[in-house]
Amino acid sequence: MSADDWWKYGIVYQVYPRSFQDSNGDGIGDIDGIRARLDHLVALGVDAVWISPIYPSPMADFGYDISDFCDIDPRFGTLDDFDALVREAHAKGLRLILDFVPNHTSDRHPWFVHSRRARTDARRDWYIWRDPAPDGGPPNNWLGNFGGPAWSFDEATGQYYAHSFLKEQPDLNWRNPEVRAAMYEVLRFWLRRGVDGFRVDVLSQIVKDAQFRDNPPNPDFVEGQDPFLRLTMLYNTDLPEVQPIVAEMRRVVDEFSDVRSSRVLIGELYLPLARLVAYYGLNARGVLEGVQLPFNFQLIATEWQAALIDRLVRDYEAALPPGAAPNWVLGNHDRSRIASRVGPRMARLAAMLLLTLRGTPTLYYGDEIGMTDVPIPADEVQDPFEKNKPGMGLGRDPERTPMQWSAAPHAGFTTGSPWLRLASDWRTCNVEAQSRDAGSMLALYRRLIALRRAQPALHRGSYEALEAGSEVLAYARESDGQRLVVVLNFGGTPAPVQPSLLPRQPVVLASTDPARAGSIEEPLMLAPCEGVVIGTGQA
Repeated sequence: MSADDWWKYGIVYQVYPRSFQDSNGDGIGDIDGIRARLDHLVALGVDAVWISPIYPSPMADFGYDISDFCDIDPRFGTLDDFDALVREAHAKGLRLILDFVPNHTSDRHPWFVHSRRARTDARRDWYIWRDPAPDGGPPNNWLGNFGGPAWSFDEATGQYYAHSFLKEQPDLNWRNPEVRAAMYEVLRFWLRRGVDGFRVDVLSQIVKDAQFRDNPPNPDFVEGQDPFLRLTMLYNTDLPEVQPIVAEMRRVVDEFSDVRSSRVLIGELYLPLARLVAYYGLNARGVLEGVQLPFNFQLIATEWQAALIDRLVRDYEAALPPGAAPNWVLGNHDRSRIASRVGPRMARLAAMLLLTLRGTPTLYYGDEIGMTDVPIPADEVQDPFEKNKPGMGLGRDPERTPMQWSAAPHAGFTTGSPWLRLASDWRTCNVEAQSRDAGSMLALYRRLIALRRAQPALHRGSYEALEAGSEVLAYARESDGQRLVVVLNFGGTPAPVQPSLLPRQPVVLASTDPARAGSIEEPLMLAPCEGVVIGTGQA
C-alpha cells in the first residue's frame, strides 16, 4: 500500500461544521458534534473528513474571516476538543482535512490591526495598501466577490486596502516573504496536531498584479448576472507568481509525510481546464510539485446531459499531466445541492457517476440522503453574499442548512433553535429513516461506496470511454484484468444497453434501482435515470 493511497483512492466527505451536529444546544454545530457522528461516516464508508473553517472569527463570512489561524473558535469548542477529534477520527480509520484560508484574514486579526496603525508599521506590507487614484477613488477597478470595489479606504492612514471579498476580509500580501513564512508556520501548527491535509481556499487569487492594472471588461457579461462578472479577472487571479508559492506550500506539508501516509493539499480553483491542471505543478523534471488534488468542479457547472458529461470527462482525462490523480465533486457549501440542480431521480444517477469515475470523489454532507436547497425567507438570511446582492439567487444559505439525522425535534441536529431553518421534509428525509429503507438514497450511497472499495477496477482502475448513444453515458474501468462497465441513462425514455458493451455472463453489480441485481438477460433495458455497474459472472 502506498502512502498516497488514502487520498488517491479514498473518498472525502465535507462537513460544514455549523450545520453538522450541535452538542450543546446553542443551535450551532461544533467539534464535539462531529465526534458524535463519526460512526455515520464510518458506516457510509468514506475515508477522510474535510472540515470547513473552525478558527476564531467575527463570523462576517461565517469563519472565512479568521482572527487567529492557530486556535479554535469557542462556538465550535477548544483545542483540546479538536485534539480529541483527531485521535478519535484516526482510531476509526478516518483522515482529517482542515480548511486553510491563505488569501485574507479578518480585519480584527492582530496582523491587520497592526498594519492599519501607521504606514510605517512593521506589518504594513503584510497587506495590500495603495494610494488613492488621482480622483481620490480606489486604486483600480478591481471588484469584490461579494459586491462593490475590492478596495476600502482607511481614513487614519489615507490609503486603500485590498479585499477580494468583504471589507472585513483584507487580503494578505503574498509577495512579502514574512507573510509566506508566517502562513507556512500555520500549516505546521496543525500538521503537528495530526491533521492529514488541507483544502486551500481560493488558491488562485493569493497573488495580485504588481502593477495593479485595471481588469478588462468581460465581453460575455450579460445584464442580470452577478455584477462581479462585468470584468475579467486578468490581474488578480491565476498569475504566474502563484505557482512557486504552491510549490512552497507543498514542500511544507511534505515535511510531515512518511512512508505510511502522505499529507495532502486540495486546491479550490474555479478555473478553465487548461489552467486548472497547471496546479498539479508538473516541473521540468516531470515531478508533480503542486497541490495533489486541484478541485475539479466541472460536474457542478456543466449541463446535465450525457453527451456533455462524456465530453468533459474525456477532455479532463486528456488534460491531466502524467501521474496526476483526478478528482470529482458534485457539490459544496458554495453551490446549490445536486438534488436541487438535477432532481431527486437524477441525483441517484449522479451518485453512481461520482463514485465510479476515475479519481477521488468528494461528498458534501447531506447529499447522501438527498438533501435539497432550503428557501430562506429574507428576514432569516445569514449569508453576506445574499445580503449584499439580494434577489439574485447568489445566497449560499439554502445549501448550508442543518443535517437531517432523525425525526426527533430539529431533526436531531440540536436541542435548541437551529441557526438556519430545516428543510420541510426532515421528518421523513433523514439518516435514521433511510437506514431502514433499502431503496433510499443513503442505502444507494452505502452500496456504491462498498462496491467501490471492494473492486480495484473502480477505485484505482483505468478509464475508457465507450460509445452508447446520445442519451446514455458508458465507460469501462479496468485493473489487473478486471473490467467493469458503467452505463448511465440520462434520457427520459428507456434505453437498451448495447450487447457489444457487455462482458460474457454479465452480472449487475450495482444499480440505482435496488430491485435490479444479479444475472441479466439480453437485451438489458435501462429505465429513465437508471444506472448500472456491470461485471462478469465468471470466476
